[in-house]
Amino acid sequence: MNFDIQPVLEDDLLLIRPLKNEDFQALYKAASDPLIWQQHQNKNRYTIENFTKFFDEGIASNGALAIIDKKSKQLIGSSRYKMLSEAEGVVEIGWSFLSRKYWGGHYNRAFKKLMINYALQYCNHIVFYVNSKNYRSQKAVEKLGGRKMNYLDKPWVLHTDVGQTYVIDRPLIG
Repeated sequence: MNFDIQPVLEDDLLLIRPLKNEDFQALYKAASDPLIWQQHQNKNRYTIENFTKFFDEGIASNGALAIIDKKSKQLIGSSRYKMLSEAEGVVEIGWSFLSRKYWGGHYNRAFKKLMINYALQYCNHIVFYVNSKNYRSQKAVEKLGGRKMNYLDKPWVLHTDVGQTYVIDRPLIG
């Protein structure tokens, strides 16, 4: 499989590129609003201590991506790819957030659509793990075509007590 988990993707609205160490301050500025994390399992991610851990884990994953508003050139959020099963072509999209200024518009759909469309060129399944109390993210994933999946359905679906598992499958050509 030739799937790059840190691609450069773009459309008219956004540029998505690999996250770099020098992005820390700009990304923390976007992430420092407590309301962003209100429905997440780590509600304190807006603090410098918790955000530093989140950022460092993202850099170490080699799959973290910066989301940049092309008009303002501002870093407005981040997301990640994580390969769950290369043999079965399963990738996770997660750890995603956007600055609240970019909620309720086209930005969330745009960046996830870019990531999904890219991944489906190489992978058979895209998995999203969403906190059971994060209703905004659950609805967003469902609008993108994600369907709830039970962890017993596939061996690569992690069992999680704190959330919902969603999957988007590559259409079969028959």
